[in-house]
Amino acid sequence: MKKMFNKITYLLSISILFISITSCEKDNSTETPLEKTEFKDVVYGEHQQQKYDIYLPKDRNTTSTKVFILIHGGGWIEGDKKDMNALATELQKSYPDYAVVNINYRLASIGNSPFPMQIDDIKSIIAALKQKKEEYQISNQYALIGTSAGAHLSMLYAYAHDSNNEIDLVASIVGPTNFTDDAYVHSTKPGFKYIFALIQQITGVNFQNNNDFFINVSPYHVVTASAPPTILFYGGLDNLVPESQGKDMHTKLDQLSVTNEFTLYANEGHGWEGENLFDTITKLRAFINTNF
Repeated sequence: MKKMFNKITYLLSISILFISITSCEKDNSTETPLEKTEFKDVVYGEHQQQKYDIYLPKDRNTTSTKVFILIHGGGWIEGDKKDMNALATELQKSYPDYAVVNINYRLASIGNSPFPMQIDDIKSIIAALKQKKEEYQISNQYALIGTSAGAHLSMLYAYAHDSNNEIDLVASIVGPTNFTDDAYVHSTKPGFKYIFALIQQITGVNFQNNNDFFINVSPYHVVTASAPPTILFYGGLDNLVPESQGKDMHTKLDQLSVTNEFTLYANEGHGWEGENLFDTITKLRAFINTNF
């Protein structure tokens, strides 16, 4: 899973090189123009994994400098912000007036559930960014971009835990949306069975004994009409995330009249390249330009 995640993240980032730079109107009220800068491994908690990198644009301000937050994948149990470094770099090139935050979060293991731990980490990062708003000169407008498990966390946070409605956009690339999906619960496919068993192992919760828990950590079940614009990308041959995860999420968002776009690449798996990757980049860029 991590290999495929790294592949799509790398290819996604490289493709953004070919995207024309999008500019937004600058606020000229700052007397001394700020230069482009970055801070690495900023600590936001006591655990060694609670760190983030932030890339700040020149001439930034607290009114119009929006923020991309990148959330890596890895099945909730592995992965690192370095996996998103190339994407962070290319987002700076494509959106030179936006800030980019590339995060680490505490990794789960058996007996160390990702929920609510990893949601709490996203919440802590948002709080830390707000606390440093004046220091960084950034706004309280955020877009979450995640892949695989990171996409699941992005949706779950935006739909159920963004109490201040500060998440303005979510991008999910092959992110699980519904752990009560029959494609998981009753599947005989090895990859689907693995993900369903993994979730039960790392949460310590048995589905048959407490399916309410799985409902509450499923973006599909917790989303409301106030959800931010969401763009979804899935593969029809994905051996880890059933295509129904994307299809059903899209249908639910439509029912709630939430702005969304959904793309299913019928012959792709848990990651893709070539023309379909270019199509993903094109649609993602257009969605960002329109909704963020």
